[in-house]
Amino acid sequence: MSVNQQAHTGPPYGQPQPGYQGYQQPAYGQSLPGAPQAQYGAYNGPMPGYQQPAPPQGYFPSLGFPSKGSPVSLNSDTSSLAPNFIGSLRAPPTSGAPPPASGASHPSGPLAYNQFEHGDVQNGIPASAAPVQRPPASQPFLPGSAPTPVSQISTFQQYGPPPASVQQLRNHMAGMTIGSTAASAPPPAGLGYGVGPSSYPPTTGAPRPPAMPGPPLPGQTVAGPPSSQPNHVSSPPPPSTMAGLHPGPPMSGLHGPPPPTHPPQPGYPMQQNGSFGQIRGPQPNYGGAYPGAPNYGSPPGPPPPPKRLDPDSIPSPQLNELPPQQKPRHRIDPDAIPSPIQVIEDDRNNRGSEPFVTGVRGQVPPLVTTNFLVKDQGNASPRYIRCTSYNIPCTSDMAKQSQVPLAAVIKPLATLPPEETLPYLVDHGESGPVRCNRCKAYMCPFMQFIEGGRRFQCCFCSCVTEVPPHYFQHLDHTGKRVDFYDRPELSLGSYEFLATVDYCKNNKFPSPPAFIFMIDVSYNAVKSGLVRLICEELKSLLDYLPREGNMEESAIRVGFVTYNKVLHFYNVKSSLAQPQMMVVSDVADMFVPLLDGFLVNVNESRTVIASLLDQIPEMFADTRETETVFAPVIQAGLEALKAAECAGKLFIFHTSLPIAEAPGKLKNRDDRKLINTDKEKTLFQPQTSFYNNLAKDCVAQGCCVDLFLFPNQYLDVATLGVVPYQTGGSIFKYAYFQLETDQYRFLNDLRRDVQKDVGFDAVMRVRTSTGIRATDFFGAFYMSNTTDVEMAGLDCDKTITVEFKHDDKLSEDSGALLQCALLYTSCAGQRRLRIHNLSLNCCTQLADLYRNCETDTLINYLAKYAYRGVLSSPVKTVRDALINQCAQILACYRKNCASPSSAGQLILPECMKLLPVYLNCVLKSDVLQPGPEVTTDDRAYIRQLVTSMDVAETNVFFYPRLLPLTKADVDSDSLPAAIRNSEERLSKGDIYLLENGLNIFVWVGVSVQQSLIQNLFGVSSFSQISNALSTLPVLENPFSKKVRSIVDMLQGQRSRYMKLIVVKQEDKLEMLFKHFLVEDKSLTGGASYVDFLCHMHKEIRQLLS
Repeated sequence: MSVNQQAHTGPPYGQPQPGYQGYQQPAYGQSLPGAPQAQYGAYNGPMPGYQQPAPPQGYFPSLGFPSKGSPVSLNSDTSSLAPNFIGSLRAPPTSGAPPPASGASHPSGPLAYNQFEHGDVQNGIPASAAPVQRPPASQPFLPGSAPTPVSQISTFQQYGPPPASVQQLRNHMAGMTIGSTAASAPPPAGLGYGVGPSSYPPTTGAPRPPAMPGPPLPGQTVAGPPSSQPNHVSSPPPPSTMAGLHPGPPMSGLHGPPPPTHPPQPGYPMQQNGSFGQIRGPQPNYGGAYPGAPNYGSPPGPPPPPKRLDPDSIPSPQLNELPPQQKPRHRIDPDAIPSPIQVIEDDRNNRGSEPFVTGVRGQVPPLVTTNFLVKDQGNASPRYIRCTSYNIPCTSDMAKQSQVPLAAVIKPLATLPPEETLPYLVDHGESGPVRCNRCKAYMCPFMQFIEGGRRFQCCFCSCVTEVPPHYFQHLDHTGKRVDFYDRPELSLGSYEFLATVDYCKNNKFPSPPAFIFMIDVSYNAVKSGLVRLICEELKSLLDYLPREGNMEESAIRVGFVTYNKVLHFYNVKSSLAQPQMMVVSDVADMFVPLLDGFLVNVNESRTVIASLLDQIPEMFADTRETETVFAPVIQAGLEALKAAECAGKLFIFHTSLPIAEAPGKLKNRDDRKLINTDKEKTLFQPQTSFYNNLAKDCVAQGCCVDLFLFPNQYLDVATLGVVPYQTGGSIFKYAYFQLETDQYRFLNDLRRDVQKDVGFDAVMRVRTSTGIRATDFFGAFYMSNTTDVEMAGLDCDKTITVEFKHDDKLSEDSGALLQCALLYTSCAGQRRLRIHNLSLNCCTQLADLYRNCETDTLINYLAKYAYRGVLSSPVKTVRDALINQCAQILACYRKNCASPSSAGQLILPECMKLLPVYLNCVLKSDVLQPGPEVTTDDRAYIRQLVTSMDVAETNVFFYPRLLPLTKADVDSDSLPAAIRNSEERLSKGDIYLLENGLNIFVWVGVSVQQSLIQNLFGVSSFSQISNALSTLPVLENPFSKKVRSIVDMLQGQRSRYMKLIVVKQEDKLEMLFKHFLVEDKSLTGGASYVDFLCHMHKEIRQLLS
């Protein structure tokens, strides 16, 4: 956030503000010292006709969501796949730092596979290693298994949109080939996949007709899903914006797009009810087949019939019965299976134009890829909390039966777009916040006032508590307090309380935090130009330290340390003419050699600091010292914060494995031979427990560690990352750092990291209403007990994922409540409580659960669960458990919620129809299925990064966004429509951009027009384009400006600066690019989307039988 911008506080409550009547109340009317004046207009409760402001720049009025009621069965397609883009997320407020130089870098030097080194989010996975123990209920889908028997023939076919008449359907069927083994031609583009609402029958299932597999016709082979691939594609896990699909609450009149009308052209017919059945060949007197290219602009029509796909019951027609142009098509048409792009586009169209008003319990929010405004009317914004389901089962038996994990992804300090109001700060004076006597929940909109307002009944534990006299207010005729709209804690889902001294360590208010910059000055760091670069940048960056609200300057003090095998501390006291250096060579017993003059105010010591930063590169210019220490550096920072009695953050810039004699010394234990063995898990575990103990000490002091790594070889990220991870810090990695290509990316990351909103010495607790409780936590933090999540630092990008389990029955009437309370110290040293409340529905019918799930959040949880699993179980076990759990989720739906149909059909719930494609992306990610070029450090880095990603980040990380740049309209602000992640969607005459939150690839086809190449790269031919570009050249023409604005917009949406890599078709770098085309089969053996869908279907059928 910009330093000049209001800090994370709304106007303090209790000071007179324009438009706020009745605000000044005797007991807490003092205005806060140094608090900003009302920056947002008056808060007067929900506004009746909320007008949506014009969408800000960088927002795209979004497009829509499929109605939530209907199960999708994969078999007809009634709606078309409009290609579209994965929405631009709101950029974080630009900060006041020097403008980031646009550009990212590209590995030169040994071309290591480092698409990750600047992660998309900064942190890692807790070492709590719960073994993944769900025995796979099915054969693992791994190389070498025999082809599937005929009865499990591959489950999806190509279908055209449904024909209008039964005759056409039959005809269509005759034209289908299923499962024959010839090589497939690419399917025609444009066959639609649509979702038709189907009603959920009562869960007591009616008898289902048996499937009738038809025998293969003579001379024809039937292939099952290729069983030769494991189910995952080793793609560098695409980052954070998973194309999600959570259509919102059922709304009347919203159905999928209507069956498109098309010009006649060959396609495939279906049977009347949408299932494929046995048909022998073309039959006389029937109209032509239903044609192919969808038309996208038609208004919604009547709901299409539910789709099913029943390959089992279709024998392939003999080749001589097929019209010639259909003979080569023998696989499921990729256009006939659920498309992430279509789901995202539909949600944008349907839900992007209206504000999301949070007043209703259990509403499913728009997808993370949709730009929407939030109006808080009693539940926390989805920017703060997203759930895997907004309607949770009433009993634990029902939850076990469905296997849908109940989890919330919480981002307590999330950045809001400028149009939304920051949480108001409420000051109750010395008495502090009003709380329940028994469970200690904080006052919130769901508390019930009784006895004329003199007492309140807790919504979490039902205990009745006296209302303190200063807080008393009369009730109106509906039982609401008269001051309901004047108090954020009674009418809003999110707000802050000013904490009293009782909420502070040792019962005294905290001092403002400190930042300590600790720079590796060993040979590698000096020779690469890194030390000089850091010192130059810090001179200007120190003016942009975070500050609160309208404070003139930041309250944060700074200190400086350099190190190699020994540590150098600097006295930069303002009264000195020159900085003084003190060396501590006894690294085994670390202490801070000076107190006064180490941590200083930037403005007071400006000239001494500038002199120091000029001298450091010169002092170490001729160093020959190659060895470094690491643990003593953290210990030194910790001791300095202890001596100053404050919390703070260490920024450590480190280049190599710490092999010098010192505590925490490490050895090189990199061993690729362990991959796919039972010992593979040791690669993710720290090699010594020393760092776990050090992390515990850091958390106790509020010492958060951010680590910037610049390795040229293995440096054991799994061990070095323990302290940053457990203190709530971040890791940034720039392998083979080259000044020319990597400095932009590093400086942008450093600027954002220094300036962003952060809370120190934080403790978070999640309370729930009776019936469920928080049982498991994922993220970058430390836990010393089972309920409190402790973080030395928590920034605006970090999420904590919480899983809930039943401990009693829930009721449909009262629903379920969550309250997340975060106690933290602001960057000005103010102790605060931030509260987020959320109410969910409860259901007794499984169909209601499946109608209200959010696939993006589910994938975020499953990825974190799996990435923690690799610490304690073999990777294969973790993958099998993931597949098995998802098969159980979908089998339970099929058995209890879908209308009866043949077992050969795959039927998916409407809001989980993307679960298979996204799950396959997680399985193919580098942590779970690495390619030969992925280093052990890359895997450990990604594992930690994903563990504290939010839902938008995992969404684009696992299913990257692919945009055809040549289709961009240079005159509009919008992005070109995204396309699906598959090589067959690329044309060699076009240029494409692929982003995953860590990298931006610009892929140039071999036949691109020479004029486009000239306009974008400033060279005259394809062969002259340089692979070493880390930024696009600034050229004065509309196409260059448009592409650079798209890159800048995407950079602004991500929490890390993405590395730009130019890839020419048929070039050696193209293999890296293809790794991100996640719908295709991967080189490491990961299945294509189509194959994985077939495999999932087989698993589901085994569970059902």
